[in-house]
Amino acid sequence: MLPLALAQFICSFAGSNMNVMLNDMSQDLDTTVQGIQLSITLFLLVMAALMIPFGKLTDQLGRKTCLILGLAVYGVGAVISAVSPGLGVLILGNSILEGAGTALLIPPVYILVTMYWTGVADRARAFGLVSAAGGVGAATGPLIGGWIAATISWRAAFVFQALIIVLILILAVRLKDPRAREPGKPFDVIGAVLSALGLIVFVIGILASDDNLLASLALMAAGIGVIALFFWWVRRLERKGREPLLSTALFKNRVSNLGLVTQNFQWLLLMGISMLVASYLQVVRNYDAVETGVIFSAATVGILVSSLAAGSLVRRFTQRSLIVVGFVVTGAGLLLLLAVATVPGAWAFAPGLLTLGLGIGLMLTPSVNLVQSAFPEEQQGEISGLSRSVSNLGSSFGTAIVSTLLVLNADADAGGYLAAMVPLLAIAVGGIVISVFLPGRAKLSASPTKVVSTP
Repeated sequence: MLPLALAQFICSFAGSNMNVMLNDMSQDLDTTVQGIQLSITLFLLVMAALMIPFGKLTDQLGRKTCLILGLAVYGVGAVISAVSPGLGVLILGNSILEGAGTALLIPPVYILVTMYWTGVADRARAFGLVSAAGGVGAATGPLIGGWIAATISWRAAFVFQALIIVLILILAVRLKDPRAREPGKPFDVIGAVLSALGLIVFVIGILASDDNLLASLALMAAGIGVIALFFWWVRRLERKGREPLLSTALFKNRVSNLGLVTQNFQWLLLMGISMLVASYLQVVRNYDAVETGVIFSAATVGILVSSLAAGSLVRRFTQRSLIVVGFVVTGAGLLLLLAVATVPGAWAFAPGLLTLGLGIGLMLTPSVNLVQSAFPEEQQGEISGLSRSVSNLGSSFGTAIVSTLLVLNADADAGGYLAAMVPLLAIAVGGIVISVFLPGRAKLSASPTKVVSTP
């Protein structure tokens, strides 16, 4: 469990720790705050774009091999980021290499959890620990990253990541792969290119909206077109009896589909709020990295408490109930954060962040468990890649939406904060509506094979 949880921790940490180092990094690298925000968004986007094809690679290369290879690529990216002289090299190390390494190592984490722990309660407890590690990583990123940046340098934060990677590599060597790899299994290269390209173009379209609205709409439309072409290609391969990158059978499972949407919304809210509050406190309120990180410890506490309680809560309540309540609590946290937009001092944000953390942590585990448990072992590579891609796409959407709206309202003090909060509140309400349609405990007891074959 330890290397799997640490792997999820460090990848989530990387997605949020730079949020409190915006001013320090932009000054040192002679760029703008928006340039650093772009690097963060691209990191999350590369993860989302590559998660599906790299999840599929776990069948050919093996789960353990992909995990170790991903850790190695991530570690190299962290070292390059630590010594980067400018924004371009930072994007290479952090956005591309760390993003690609994360996409390679995260699917095996969730596949191995699914295979190692087979009972509903045991698996929920295991996913609770991994999800807690991910949530805590995202929430403590600002705290740990801010402390390192203030006491040593922002570059030391990447050295910290590299050291954690070395520790995980040492622990991961002892892991056993439950299934033999299938080196002769075909890999859909065209599908991999189309899926990645479609997601990248669509999110770039969101980012372009602050410069040129027409170009933004064109890029988003082009991204949707490429994704549509990807699904046409998948159906074409299936009609010929060949194996595509992603089976359309994965989308015939109603439980999994709804669970994927809730995962996307959860990470959109978590990373969006992390970007929003951290940017606002530093750029508008002029707080340093440590002060900003300390405030985020409230969210860390909330996520840790509710995530670790998931194993026992799932025995007493349906997973639907936990997800619904999670979105309601998260929405309450957003309202608290909205109410303090113009209140002096940073500690006013703590109650809202704590409430947000409790809500997010409460639903991370049941959402993952719903999706992963809906499919048998032979489809874990595909569904893990899809699940993590959808989650990281949510993270990309959250940071892209927030950074775009903050730029649009950069001269309006709290105006940008308020404008960015509105779509996040809408997502929370949408999450409540979607999660209400999840099935109760009785329907979740169906065997995975039967669920998958249901048209």
